This record gives sequence, C-alpha cells and structure tokens, in this order.
Amino acid sequence: MRIRVKLFATLSRFSKSEYSGAPFEIEIPEGTTIQDLINLLKIPAEEAKITFVNGITQPPDYLIKPDDEVGIFPPIGGG
Repeated sequence: MRIRVKLFATLSRFSKSEYSGAPFEIEIPEGTTIQDLINLLKIPAEEAKITFVNGITQPPDYLIKPDDEVGIFPPIGGG
C-alpha cells in the first residue's frame, strides 16, 4: 500500500525524497505500524519522538492504513 511521509527538522536526512524535507510516497506492506515505518526508514528510535497520522497524534503501535499521511518529529528542545 502507498502512504505519504513527511520527516521534520533533523529527521529530513532519512527522507526518500530527492529534496531534503519534502514529503515523499513510499510503498509499505499491509499491517505496518508507525514503529515498523520508523525501523524501515532506519530512523534511530530515540530520534522519533512525536508521530502524526493525517494530522492527529498517534502512538508507535498505530496500524497505518492506505493513503495515510504520516509525520514524524524529533525531540524538540529550546532554551
């Protein structure tokens, strides 16, 4: 199934897009969770802090559906 992925901030280096930070489409198997997607993209677990599906925060065990749009954010710091 095809989904759309957007990696934010420092995670853009794991993007499959030719343009850093641009959303990209990816083919994944049925039954893939957000954590499976993070592993597939080779993003270290400690770098994927917040995940959204279609604009709604979802946990790592969320089962991705066809045509979902997944956003992944790193930990956010400030000072």
